[in-house]
Amino acid sequence: MSLVALGVTGGIGAYKAVEVARGLQKRGHDVVAVMTHSAAKFVGPITFEAITRRHVITDQFEAGMNADIEHIAIASTIDLLLIAPATANIIGKMANGIADDFLSTLYTATRAPVLLAPAMNTQMFSHEAVRKNLDTLASRGVRFVEPGEGYLACGWIGKGRLAEPDEIVAAAQAVLRPDGPLRGLRLLVSAGPTYEDFDPVRYVGNRSSGRMGYAIASEAIRRGAEVTLVTGPTTIELPQAREIVRVRRAAEMHAAIVARAGDMQVVVMAAAVADYSPVEPARQKVQKNADELTLVLRKTPDILGELGLRRLSSSRGPLLVGFAAETDNVVARAAEKRTKKHADLIVANDVSRTDAGFDVDTNAVTIVGADGAETLPLQPKSRVAAEILDRVEKLIAERSVGARSS
Repeated sequence: MSLVALGVTGGIGAYKAVEVARGLQKRGHDVVAVMTHSAAKFVGPITFEAITRRHVITDQFEAGMNADIEHIAIASTIDLLLIAPATANIIGKMANGIADDFLSTLYTATRAPVLLAPAMNTQMFSHEAVRKNLDTLASRGVRFVEPGEGYLACGWIGKGRLAEPDEIVAAAQAVLRPDGPLRGLRLLVSAGPTYEDFDPVRYVGNRSSGRMGYAIASEAIRRGAEVTLVTGPTTIELPQAREIVRVRRAAEMHAAIVARAGDMQVVVMAAAVADYSPVEPARQKVQKNADELTLVLRKTPDILGELGLRRLSSSRGPLLVGFAAETDNVVARAAEKRTKKHADLIVANDVSRTDAGFDVDTNAVTIVGADGAETLPLQPKSRVAAEILDRVEKLIAERSVGARSS
């Protein structure tokens, strides 16, 4: 049984949240309702209390022992935060880190998966500010149940009506009980940059933020994989992986991945590992005296290539996905890399673009496999992650069929 926090906000669709609660219970889940003050104007808290048999949370500062930290207690125990209906107001708060009531504070405190069922006037739903907020949340791994089209409570006709309870419950069930080829598999993701120090205060690095690798890790976790994340220095929020290994240098990332890869069934090398590292980093800060500075660099270990050779020599090993950050001849170089590294897939992206690649929330990639290249349009990195793992799942399924046939 999973514990679901059902957030209910102030919209006419709030009455459907009652059926959502019932549907979740029928699927064997426990539900705790969290209502905003506006939601209580549409449906009474006592209704949810009668259905869930739990105290309904309506105020962040209710009287009682430890009431002021209840959101932290719930945040650490729930398996899913589901908000239905999700108004433009709560979406805006979540996207911009505003935590001024129990529900918005719960969102910032929890590390559970988050699912939103937006509902609002059709003009509001298509407004640039709302769309931007939705994209921001999607880039963080938040999932959505698309609103329906038809007559709205305001009298308009268009998209914005809260999805039907059965659809919302099915979407929640998919998050809570993912059933696919990745379920239970051991999957390693590398993410972020490496920093190659040449003195105690300076380093050679790159602009990777880790967002793409973190999105893949989050999506794999959602699909039920047992994820190990090996991450270079980043400032973004960590996903809830089974194991998180923090590294700084390429040599450290190499050691961490090689030590674990033999136990993995899938390895996704999304990290932007430095190709070269200073041979002898200075022990003291290099003073700015000369007009020129010469650094002697040595090639770093080829992690993906080493894993590919290991698999080739033993006919065993994990399914391998690599990344190719290029500025020209992107697809051709990715195809060459796939062959050279003995990888199953190479995800190529043009990092010369300002709207894709390094340090942005969106990406446009080409996935190169044995059957050719498939180009994906510009979209949030969370969606790119899902597309990549769709293809990984397909390869896993094909391997299983081949194994059974042989």
